[in-house]
Amino acid sequence: MLLKIIKLNPKAITPNYEHDNDSGMDLISIETIEIPPGESQLIKTGISIELPPNTEAQIRPRSGLALKHQITVLNTPGTIDEGYRGEIGVILINHGKTAFRVTQGMRIAQMVIAPIIRVEIEEVESLSETIRGKGGFGSTGV
Repeated sequence: MLLKIIKLNPKAITPNYEHDNDSGMDLISIETIEIPPGESQLIKTGISIELPPNTEAQIRPRSGLALKHQITVLNTPGTIDEGYRGEIGVILINHGKTAFRVTQGMRIAQMVIAPIIRVEIEEVESLSETIRGKGGFGSTGV
């Protein structure tokens, strides 16, 4: 499959897989910005993409930023639909107690390309029975 990428900004860095077996490509900031504790910011990557047919791009946090700095992607996973052609931005939130500085060239998130399954919708009067039934939100124990 082919992922087409346009650099919208000369500071943009093309995402790539760091290792042969990685599922995600690193997205890289083109700006320097501070995120105060408890706040979020939209971070620009300077790229736009054309996804392969029947795929989406999922934007996910980087585990090192989450563990070391309590920085994560606010709407995890963020979804980029196949038809979107605008700049990819990443909404980062600072769950830490101190300000976090995003710098130009910093790896801020991962982008995973995933297949999409489209379904037909049918309204019905009932659903099939299962062992779990309507149990949710901790109903299976701790």
